[in-house]
Amino acid sequence: MSGGLLAAVRDLPPESTQQAVGYPSLFLLVSLGALVPVVPTGAIVSSAAVVAFHQSSPFSLLFVFLVAAAAAFLGDLALYWLGQRGVRSRNGSRWLGALRSRVTPDRLAHAQERLDSHQVSVLVLSRLVPAGRIPVMLACLLARMPLRRFARGDAAACLAWAATYQLIGILGGSLFPEPWQGVVAAVGLTLLISAVPALWRRLRGGGRDALRHEDA
Repeated sequence: MSGGLLAAVRDLPPESTQQAVGYPSLFLLVSLGALVPVVPTGAIVSSAAVVAFHQSSPFSLLFVFLVAAAAAFLGDLALYWLGQRGVRSRNGSRWLGALRSRVTPDRLAHAQERLDSHQVSVLVLSRLVPAGRIPVMLACLLARMPLRRFARGDAAACLAWAATYQLIGILGGSLFPEPWQGVVAAVGLTLLISAVPALWRRLRGGGRDALRHEDA
């Protein structure tokens, strides 16, 4: 299966076809990933940036940046609006329940503490830290932050996020002569970055458990 994927990436279609198919696909995948937080949107943006880096058009990278940021922003707003409906409803909603199910109580408490201290600016950091977006969004929902105020902070967050993952793609594209090689490198790097917080929490949790046993 991996061999077929590499072969498909090696045999890239002409630039006009890439742009006609690639930008709408990028928008759809990133906006879907913002709504359903299981799609690795960072890897998608980095891969698109690698392909754009090897194209002759000087605006390819700019279009990738704008499309990715806009898709992330609209997806975030849609998810926040759906979550607001659950907060206002006496019985909640499945969207709010899905957000709650993805956040542990300690991570929610930490996000609420950061939100109280730093207000909207914490939204920017939440999108740059892997797995940090949902806890902060849930904290904003429970604090009943208005959609307009959330949108102001999230706009800057999405621009910073798109720029960061595009830079990862540009780095991968500049290190390797073939686009498919840069795509593989960019995807590997973004997946590694996304795995670091989970690994850190596991190690930190193991350390706390060891201390509890020593105290006992």
